[in-house]
Amino acid sequence: MSSDLGFEATLPLPFDAAIARVTEALKAEGFGVLTRIDVHDTLKKKIGVDFRPYVILGACNPALAHRSLSARGDVGLMLPCNVTVEAAGEGASLVRIADPQMMMTVGGLGTVEALRQVGREARERLQRVAAALSR
Repeated sequence: MSSDLGFEATLPLPFDAAIARVTEALKAEGFGVLTRIDVHDTLKKKIGVDFRPYVILGACNPALAHRSLSARGDVGLMLPCNVTVEAAGEGASLVRIADPQMMMTVGGLGTVEALRQVGREARERLQRVAAALSR
């Protein structure tokens, strides 16, 4: 499934197993996870709120990032590609992957051909990640 912001996949896996599976699928398409924000723990520590297990993974393909940053320095504001994993009840997890092609339309980035190309290529790779997760 996809939305304006990205792609979704529901995994029949518990939260921690889903994170591992997502990380493997990203790696198969040349993405590493640079950052991991544990929203559940952060909200508990900062404001005392209980929130479902939820992480934001900052995924990066170094070659695509290099091409993007070489074309226009402010594109770094759109990097890395965010991937969220959240517990969806009864041993399932929901994965959402930001659409980099859509992100490359913000702030006039879409006027730069190199960025349009990177956005398309990154989108194709991340769509394959979503498809692999949906199998």
